[in-house]
Amino acid sequence: MSAINKSLIVQRRSESGSARLKLIIVLGVIAIIGYVGYLYIPIAVDAYYFKDVMQNKVNLAAVQGYDTNWLRDEVAKSEPEYHVPQEATITPTQAEGRMEVRVQFTRPISFPGFTYNYDFDYTAKSTSFLTGGK
Repeated sequence: MSAINKSLIVQRRSESGSARLKLIIVLGVIAIIGYVGYLYIPIAVDAYYFKDVMQNKVNLAAVQGYDTNWLRDEVAKSEPEYHVPQEATITPTQAEGRMEVRVQFTRPISFPGFTYNYDFDYTAKSTSFLTGGK
């Protein structure tokens, strides 16, 4: 065997080790992204559906002529279903012929060695169509 063939064999053995290392790194990154998604996505989905509930309650309050206390109570009743913390701030108002409700809260998402605070701050306003275009 020539010296050139021996060096090629040695070089190829070291290359196969680097391919395994790259595979392990890629699998690790995919696992971390999957875990982050596993923790974050349910909270984001709950927030999305809670915004929809807020909009429906505001529209109903505007159409039926309910006051802001009714709106606060109805939004508060929906909180447990969407994992909204009890210390959430609910601020219903009636301005310019429209009903509005603003909800603010923070949900902590605990990762190993790090806690991310998911801040929810959304204001739902009744559509002008339902209140006569004011």
